[in-house]
Amino acid sequence: MNSRIVAFGGGHGLAVTLSALREISHEITAVVTVADNGGSSGQLRSEFGIMPPGDLRMALTALCADDEWGSGWAEALQHRFESEGALNGHALGNLLLTALWNLNHDPVVGLDKVGELLRIVGRVLPMAAIPIEIEATLKPLSIGQGERVIRGQVEVAAAAGEVTSVRLIPDFPPVLPEVLDAIEKADWVTLGPGSWYSSVLPHLLVPQIRTALADSKAKIIVFLNLDARLIKDEASALSPEVQFEFLKTHAPEVKIDYLVADNSINTPGLEAIAHKYGAQLVLSDLAHHPGSDQHDRFKVLSTLKKLIG
Repeated sequence: MNSRIVAFGGGHGLAVTLSALREISHEITAVVTVADNGGSSGQLRSEFGIMPPGDLRMALTALCADDEWGSGWAEALQHRFESEGALNGHALGNLLLTALWNLNHDPVVGLDKVGELLRIVGRVLPMAAIPIEIEATLKPLSIGQGERVIRGQVEVAAAAGEVTSVRLIPDFPPVLPEVLDAIEKADWVTLGPGSWYSSVLPHLLVPQIRTALADSKAKIIVFLNLDARLIKDEASALSPEVQFEFLKTHAPEVKIDYLVADNSINTPGLEAIAHKYGAQLVLSDLAHHPGSDQHDRFKVLSTLKKLIG
């Protein structure tokens, strides 16, 4: 059976999931966050008023054809220029997407053209039809201080302190009909791993996506991040229990069927919270190597095969 799968996320976490899923199905739709405001993506977004292309580029290259043509073009699109000039730090794929979006203002056309070039397995779509901002409220750092509000994907990901809530600006961004159609037809949905506040949770903050997932008959798999002590970004260093509780607090109507975590972080609290929300806890060896904060593609593939088949 060639299952229809929708994978939500962004950055390296989504890329790992996609590179595993492509071994299972040819009907994959990657839905990617469009909130990045840093680096090459942030600069191009600011200068041209476009979606930040970086996470979309990474998703496209993760789904490239498994041959010399696909891998060769994927390597070229991932290439970053190094110079003393204006191109320093820009990835070729970011510039190519920017050019295609300038030629045709429909972002899907540009993404599909790069997909054709890479001969990708599946399709890559943005989470929203416009670029978005992420804003978070954090608890006071000390007694007597008020709550802090931080805006921007980069700023939220690196925020020091406990995040109490996250929201999108605008709070009701338009969603492409292709995304909603993919969710409606999906057999399986994956969410994560990745930066929890800036790559994973934002998908569930989009009202149309949240409603579509709540109404979907698809089985939903959530990949938790690895050992929080190994995560460099302050706001991403969350315990597995906090990760899942935060997700369910912001999207209580979305039923999670499987909660996947690395077996090194199994705790009674994790089992309890999975049971609380009716999810089946799946423990597996997922880390790239002992002490790594990155998931391993082949280990993720092995776990997904057991669930999806």
